[in-house]
Amino acid sequence: MKKTIKLVLLATAFTAFTANAEEIIKLEDNSKILGKWNMTMETPALHKKGKKVENSWEFRNNGVLAAISRDPRLDAQKEVKVKYSIEDGMIKKQLQPGREKYETCKVIKLDEKDMTLHCKFNYYIFNR
Repeated sequence: MKKTIKLVLLATAFTAFTANAEEIIKLEDNSKILGKWNMTMETPALHKKGKKVENSWEFRNNGVLAAISRDPRLDAQKEVKVKYSIEDGMIKKQLQPGREKYETCKVIKLDEKDMTLHCKFNYYIFNR
């Protein structure tokens, strides 16, 4: 009886886990993400309220990701260029210019106007 209850609980937990697992869109190359994307929000979890941002990422064909951040208080913007590539269907991007430390970002939503990335600690919501 105890084994049956444990198996039912284990099966229930596994089913709940797989139901909540996010679908990953595997990229073959960078053709679907090329161009400028406006970041509208970043959040640690999709079900939580995120922080609105006014940044943009531009994926260039030469493997450069130009991240442009705006500071409305100073009425200024700054562009930072890092390397990126597509590996195993995901985006591998450099964390800081000049450092060979990378993070992997999974694409969980992608169409012509919207994109959602899940990087190590945050989800990033973009539109064109």
